[in-house]
Amino acid sequence: MLFTQVNNALIAKRQGETLRIETWGKDSFRVRSTMYPEFTGRDWALTEDADKPAPVIKTGEDENGICSEIVNGRIKATVNSAGVISFYRDDKLFLREYFRSYGGTISRESRCLKYVNREYRAHNGGDYRFSVKFESNDGEKIFGMGQYQHPYTDLKGCVLNLEQRNSQISVPFAVSSLGYGFLWNNPAVGRVTFGNNYTEWIAEATKEMDYWITVSDAPAGIIENYTGVTGRAPQMPEDLMGLWQCKLRYRTQEEVLSVARKAKELGVKIDCIVIDFFHWTVQGDWKFDEKYWPDPKAMCDELHGMGIKVMVSVWPTVDKRSEHFYEMLEKGLLLKNERGTLQNYDFEGDCTVLDATNPETRQYVWDVCKKNYYDLGIDMFWLDNSEPDLAVYDFDNIRYYLGPGLECSNIYPQYYSKLFYENMKKLTKEPIVNLLRCCWAGSQKYGNVVWSGDVPSTFEALKDQLAAGINMGLAGIPWWTTDIGGFMTDDVNDPDFRQLLIRWFEFAVFSPVLRIHGDRGPYNIPTLDDRTFGGGYLHTGQPNELWSYGEDNFKIMKDQLALRHELIPYIKTLYEETSRNGAPLLRALFYEFPEDEKCWNIYDEYMFGDKYLVAPILELNCFEREVYLPEGKWEDIRDGKVYEGGAVISAKAPIESIPVFKKI
Repeated sequence: MLFTQVNNALIAKRQGETLRIETWGKDSFRVRSTMYPEFTGRDWALTEDADKPAPVIKTGEDENGICSEIVNGRIKATVNSAGVISFYRDDKLFLREYFRSYGGTISRESRCLKYVNREYRAHNGGDYRFSVKFESNDGEKIFGMGQYQHPYTDLKGCVLNLEQRNSQISVPFAVSSLGYGFLWNNPAVGRVTFGNNYTEWIAEATKEMDYWITVSDAPAGIIENYTGVTGRAPQMPEDLMGLWQCKLRYRTQEEVLSVARKAKELGVKIDCIVIDFFHWTVQGDWKFDEKYWPDPKAMCDELHGMGIKVMVSVWPTVDKRSEHFYEMLEKGLLLKNERGTLQNYDFEGDCTVLDATNPETRQYVWDVCKKNYYDLGIDMFWLDNSEPDLAVYDFDNIRYYLGPGLECSNIYPQYYSKLFYENMKKLTKEPIVNLLRCCWAGSQKYGNVVWSGDVPSTFEALKDQLAAGINMGLAGIPWWTTDIGGFMTDDVNDPDFRQLLIRWFEFAVFSPVLRIHGDRGPYNIPTLDDRTFGGGYLHTGQPNELWSYGEDNFKIMKDQLALRHELIPYIKTLYEETSRNGAPLLRALFYEFPEDEKCWNIYDEYMFGDKYLVAPILELNCFEREVYLPEGKWEDIRDGKVYEGGAVISAKAPIESIPVFKKI
């Protein structure tokens, strides 16, 4: 191994590989490796102007030959003669690459296996499939990584595909119970295995290895370091901290206005009303169908007069029937398939996805959306299908302006959000807030509210969303929400569904964004039009307003909405905090109580900020549950009863409320 120092970086070269470890923020390193003569120069998620302190670098010899170390504050990395990297926090080992190949093997276990730490496998005529392995730590817990549809909050033992799919969001930042955070700074399609025998990160196609690693005493410090180099969310406007009203789908201008007028009559305060898909003529026209939306500006004016902001759905799909399709095709503004036809999306049309990684595409689409939406009074955009959703997730068959799909697909939703964020930023000084179904590392700084996708209306899915929300916050994405009641509903009249809806609403009151949405069956409402295009032909679900589910349920949800409004001054402080240091609003217990061992093992409760402990009901017909209260005094917000912490209590959970305790 040949070692040199270049500015704030330790450079190590061996057998054609160049390894670069450099200071990158407080107590942090960026680590890169390549088999090419130069690095690509892409910073990916590391967009912020981070301090790069002068490191302490020493080179010497161990029993196997020349070795070197680099220190940045509390973090140290050593590299031995075989290129094996070991990481230390305050001189205590916490992570080491997995290497079992004779000379250079640090482990005292078998060394004749010929497993190496970093492996480049060449694609014929192209770049590399890359993998890096690390030793596993017994007893370690892993969190973050975005959103996966399973009930596991602790990801140790899980295999996670690094792929963007509907309801699955790859944000590859992991927080360890051992006091470190690890960003896989690579948007390639791949996989990570947090195994008991070793951890392995894989990029299916890449030119280089790139990750960032930091240390701190507790998760709060790790998140602060991480968002310091990837960015933080702006301030959420206070007038969006209440109810977002949505359904699949309001089909006409009059339907939207009638809901808003009814809400005002019944005393239901709506902050935002959402116009869902197929209000348009065809996908890719990005405009209202005039037959059903004759005067969108007048509609927006009336809604604004009621204090309601207006959001409209925009899909990245372009139908061959669209007035923009062939112009965009000729200009190279659409995704390209490596093989086969132009089509890569087939829901309600023969469609191709726009290439948001192309700056020319972003400007073209914004110009259309500005004219047809923004200039008419639309305040916000619902950027649905933002993974992008594909007819088949054949990532190896997609080519972007940015590169092959296998190399860069995971960053697509970030470019899609930038399409709107960057252009809207030029036109207003107000905070930009848009709704997306997907994101990637660093997306928090682009005004993204991310929701958890088209999940089913089941208690199992509700439980999964709690795990997802905790881990999204720990991956640096604080603006997160769900479809209250789940998206896929068979029968709104089913009493089990209505109980689920109430429990989900009660959970959402103590979530970052309170948004009701869903595709509510049964599907027995006639379509408005016999055409095969336009705003009237596609189905709509059953009514999904708070008053749609009977008087008893309406009263419960209206009372819960009133509770949300009481909390808004507090919620505002949480949004201010996340803008300041990246802290999530929805927090694992251990985030607030890292010294409490029990909190590292409890995942069916959470903290909403630093004051409220929330114990959601995640099962049907459950009206009492056990709640662990950490050390301190806790007041049940429903009856004012005070409990001593450090104990498990039994808490009543009538259908009207879930157990919530305020730290006093």
